[in-house]
Amino acid sequence: MQKMRLQFNFTQVWTIINGLLVGLVAGLVVASFRFSIEHLLLLWQHMYTYMRTGHQGLVFIALLINLIFGIFISQLIKQQPQISGSGIPQVEGQLLGELHLNAFAILWRKFVAGILAIGSGLMLGREGPSIQLGATVGQSIAETFKLDEQNTKSLIATGAASGLAAAFNAPLAGVMFVLEEIYHSFSPFIWVGALTGAVTADAVSTIVFGQTPVLAVGQLPNIPVHLYGLLLILGLVLGLFGFFYQKVLLASQTLYRYTRLPKYLNGLIPLVLVVPLGFIWTAGLGGGNQIILGLGHHVPGLWFLLLMVVARFVFSMISYGSGLPGGIFLPILTLGALNGAMIGQVFVLLHWMAATYLIDFIVIGMAAYFAAIGKAPFTAIILIVEMVGSVTHVLPLALVSLVAYAVVDGLNGAPIYESLLNRLLANEEEVGQQDFITIELPVLAGTTLADHSIRAINWPKQTIVIMVHRGRQELLANGDLLLRPGDTIFLRVPKEDSKKIHDQLQVAD
Repeated sequence: MQKMRLQFNFTQVWTIINGLLVGLVAGLVVASFRFSIEHLLLLWQHMYTYMRTGHQGLVFIALLINLIFGIFISQLIKQQPQISGSGIPQVEGQLLGELHLNAFAILWRKFVAGILAIGSGLMLGREGPSIQLGATVGQSIAETFKLDEQNTKSLIATGAASGLAAAFNAPLAGVMFVLEEIYHSFSPFIWVGALTGAVTADAVSTIVFGQTPVLAVGQLPNIPVHLYGLLLILGLVLGLFGFFYQKVLLASQTLYRYTRLPKYLNGLIPLVLVVPLGFIWTAGLGGGNQIILGLGHHVPGLWFLLLMVVARFVFSMISYGSGLPGGIFLPILTLGALNGAMIGQVFVLLHWMAATYLIDFIVIGMAAYFAAIGKAPFTAIILIVEMVGSVTHVLPLALVSLVAYAVVDGLNGAPIYESLLNRLLANEEEVGQQDFITIELPVLAGTTLADHSIRAINWPKQTIVIMVHRGRQELLANGDLLLRPGDTIFLRVPKEDSKKIHDQLQVAD
């Protein structure tokens, strides 16, 4: 009688252990970051409220404080330019092998500069910086244990998912955002660690901030089927608005060149402008989560909503275009909520629907606007479900997000973070001889790789096929091996061409 032999595979066990470690550390870092921003913003709001009670002289003190903050932040950016902006393009560049960054140098500078910039009331989000902070935690741990390139990328992706999970208390959205928008792969090697890290980081954040969803706007009434035609109009309009946002955001960075200031000093402009804005509209400061929560209690009239949209749109562009450490994630959701409310008010005034459903349009507007701008509809749907705490509106969320996404895609709009990465890489100076890196590609059904032998594929120049993973098997990459959907293929490619090769091999056959 043949004895049964047990075989153990510890690959995923180590992935989970690494995910737990990265999620724990990233959760602590991002929770501290989020806590500091919230309390600094609250302090500034109290100061602006105090100014309006007859202490206008404090305006000059506020200007002086922000100038000091701006000069300090500018020095940090000058020392480490990769802390500018949201940080998501930098993380995507790392995972594509296009960028090699100093983790610790970015970690502490992004942490400090992000608190000062976002906490001052600028219309920037904490989520992008949280993703970069989480990614630097993952990279630091990988470097500490001297892991290879592929495992380092896995921990960077795990850290990025953990960062978003801790920032928004949205673990599933954190994983989906990394897979859909940053890593562009649904590899089990990545998602297992990312899910472990995101859940762990979310647990840390929940202990600190409680279990209430970040954007709990209250009970949402079910939208009657006969109003779904209005949802199609909502998706169409938000798609057009999203395309416009993409174009203006990219142009805002270019317009700052006309200031003639050194790039690292551009942040002084929004830090000065935020003082009179804070004096006039204190409640409008920050990323905008308080505005969204306020809409859950009271929806202003059409003209006031329009004024809010214009003010937040313009100042969001001024804030992000300056290059200060801060993201566009939450500001996009805020504009989506305001636009949804505004479009809903138009329908109410036309007597096409009852005002009862305005709250639905606010929630759906957030998802659709983000889906249009980021071209990440899955992330948008899951994110809003987790942040609002309601699963009863998945169908209208999906419908409007898909329509908005299709509009931007039809207008040839690119995902905003991909556009920002391309601009970042265009500004990077290539020094030294050509480097080669290893990239990991999933074999997707319907692409140039699927159902073809390795020999039959027209590989880009200087591309070397190293190995193929099929489930838990490692297959020798010989010419007759037939690639199947679900396989993962590892390639050695020139660093400067890695993104182009990645995109070329993922197109439909």
